[in-house]
Amino acid sequence: MSDVRGYMAVTAAYWGFTLTDGALRMLVLLHFHQLGFSPLDLAYLFLLYEAMGIATNFVGGWIAARFGLRLTLFAGLGIQIFALLLLSGLQKSWSMEFSILYVMGAQALSGVAKDLTKMSSKSAVKLVVKEEGQGAGQGEDKEKGLLFHWVALLTGSKNALKGLGFLLGGVLLQALGFQMALWSMALALGVVFVVTRLIVDKDMGRVKSKIRGRELFSKSREINILSFSRIFLFASRDVWFVVGLPVFLYSTMGWSFDEVGAFMALWVIGYGIVQAFVPRFTKRIKDAHSGAVATRLWGGLLALVPAILAYGLWLDFELVHVFLLVGLLVFGFVFAVNSSLHSYLIVACSDEDKVTLNVGFYYMANAIGRLAGTLLSGLVFQYYGLVACLIVSTAMVLIAAISIFFLAPETKTSRIV
Repeated sequence: MSDVRGYMAVTAAYWGFTLTDGALRMLVLLHFHQLGFSPLDLAYLFLLYEAMGIATNFVGGWIAARFGLRLTLFAGLGIQIFALLLLSGLQKSWSMEFSILYVMGAQALSGVAKDLTKMSSKSAVKLVVKEEGQGAGQGEDKEKGLLFHWVALLTGSKNALKGLGFLLGGVLLQALGFQMALWSMALALGVVFVVTRLIVDKDMGRVKSKIRGRELFSKSREINILSFSRIFLFASRDVWFVVGLPVFLYSTMGWSFDEVGAFMALWVIGYGIVQAFVPRFTKRIKDAHSGAVATRLWGGLLALVPAILAYGLWLDFELVHVFLLVGLLVFGFVFAVNSSLHSYLIVACSDEDKVTLNVGFYYMANAIGRLAGTLLSGLVFQYYGLVACLIVSTAMVLIAAISIFFLAPETKTSRIV
């Protein structure tokens, strides 16, 4: 029962962090676009944020396994508070070049913080589901289904809150200004830090056996394939979502900061809600094998959406902007299903003692995809526009979907502990 209590505290801390992380993303994007930064300059601001996630996930899984999830969780919260305060010290009198470097440094710290807290929360699921399943005397099939539900609920709630953070960021920028908005978020996260620190067990997530260095690199076939697919799945979203879409809405469609933040929030909140309910309309998924079959199907469907959107924008008909917004909501729905299935598979294919290592490795791949998508979002949008971003997105989804076919047909269900 202690793991359940600790998991609830870890999840609450992760929710609070996610809210500030989404708000920070929108604050930085809109504030610096207003200051005259180009789309490519805006992409540069987030590059170290994503790049640091690669190293953080890789090493963070080992740290959590060796020293427990408590250390990685509170390190993440503390670093984020420091990053918010550091960013608030930015001065308008500084040159653009120095401002970019300064913000990239602050964002790098925020990227470290994000992946430490995310890895802590998602690794905790495996520990709690095992305890709940054994304690209730449930059968193996029931436990497998419970794992899918818990992973989907955590992932969905996180993304819904991140979407709310987008809205919060736009509102805070409009109401308080850049500096005051950052101070208010740092204060709120400080409260979360203090309260959660009193609850989480210091040994939560610490493995009993010694972790050898080679285990950081040695992964099963399933983990490697899922990680490769994850790179392209998330790059396919961020290639249009990070820079291209918000700048397009603001500069081409003439939306205000509040309107851009509200739409981005609606998209991510809806995406998160869908993720939480994925087990409701994918009831046949009981193990890793059936999850892989479903992932192939939904991956193929996802590839159609950006291709259709790109073609519609290229035609440039009378209601093309309405078509774009509706299409992006459809993309969000199908992408949410894909993301939830991927998140389930990585936990399902991991043994309990290696879950933090595998989740860390997997989200290192996630960070690589986000880094590539972020850079391409600014680069492709600046030189070729939103249609090109959607074409690149289509290609990346196809690679992600096809790679799942290389999972072994007999994907082990016994890996689900």
